[in-house]
Amino acid sequence: MAKKTKQSKILPIFILNGPNLNLLGHREPEVYGYTTLAEIEAMCARQAKGHNLSIVFRQSNREGEIVDHLQEARTAGCAVIINPAGYGHTSVAILDSIQALKIPVIEVHLSNIHKREPFRNRSYVSKGATGIIMGLGAQGYLRAVDAVAEILSSKSRSK
Repeated sequence: MAKKTKQSKILPIFILNGPNLNLLGHREPEVYGYTTLAEIEAMCARQAKGHNLSIVFRQSNREGEIVDHLQEARTAGCAVIINPAGYGHTSVAILDSIQALKIPVIEVHLSNIHKREPFRNRSYVSKGATGIIMGLGAQGYLRAVDAVAEILSSKSRSK
């Protein structure tokens, strides 16, 4: 199934959130929705539990801190779900960290970045992601958890 430690404990999915996502539910709800980040965390924890998985859920407004979390996920996680927010359009450092991972990475965006301003149409993170989910609001995170569960299950079946 998922990547395990020596004690046969399944490692968690790291769910990482970029700048300003701590303001979800308040900042531009017509674009990002009314669901708060705390509500998304609870939804993801329930969804993961349904797949016998757990999560580590983090948010940072600092690029270097997100890089640190990605590096931690290399050895402490079975997969990464990342909503890089604005850093998706600008951060080569986050892309480099993702490309160093040997675990699945699902990129999530609440809005459809291709229907937004031209500078938002490109995501560096996408170049390193296993898959991308966008435009589904908070539900995108749940679909990402499902995708990780399926990827991990497929890997265990192929062994």
